[in-house]
Amino acid sequence: MREAILSGDLRPGEKLHQDKLAEMLGISRTPLRTALTALAQSGLVSYESNRGFYVREFSFADVAGAFQVRAELEATACRLAASNMSEAAERNLFELVEEGDRLLSSDSLPPENLVPYRRMNVCFHTAIMNLAANPWIRTFVESLHNVPLASDRVIMWRDFYVIRRSHDDHHRIARALSLGQGERAAAIMREHITFALEHLHTQLEQFPGDFLRVPTVDPRPKRARARNQNRRNTA
Repeated sequence: MREAILSGDLRPGEKLHQDKLAEMLGISRTPLRTALTALAQSGLVSYESNRGFYVREFSFADVAGAFQVRAELEATACRLAASNMSEAAERNLFELVEEGDRLLSSDSLPPENLVPYRRMNVCFHTAIMNLAANPWIRTFVESLHNVPLASDRVIMWRDFYVIRRSHDDHHRIARALSLGQGERAAAIMREHITFALEHLHTQLEQFPGDFLRVPTVDPRPKRARARNQNRRNTA
């Protein structure tokens, strides 16, 4: 169910009918309810006594807040990881970066390369968090991945320039860590995630259907929405 929610098969606000879900998953209602309760505790599902379980809806402010916290946590991970680098850890990071280079070698990200590139991206960020040797960082970052669009699994694939820029950050982070430059790596990681949020803000207005789940609140300022509405009214 978690994957169905994160992939968008179950949409924000959608009621989770237990009989239908139990039949679809081939399980009884008891383990299903246990799973729904666990998802509610993780923040992906909400429950109301007069409504039952339903997919939680997030505003853009929720998404932005998750990005901001993730940026600081992963920057801290870089700072700590720099003092824990080994030859094996360095080799792993550069192998992941080289894999990204290979997947982007055609100056595009073909659809068949999207999943492998996403996997590489997740492995790169996870490797740094593991090197930080502070399990709380990974625990809290993984909880943020339950907020739609804030996860390192989201790749904004329409704009190859953005993908290439993001992967260049991977190069610079890996290089800084290999040199023991924790503060530099932390600064690049913070900018890496902050830029992703800024680009996401722009892309959500243009192509909301491209992403795993669409925030329930228009991310534009009220005045911008009003100007847009006035244009439609006078057209």
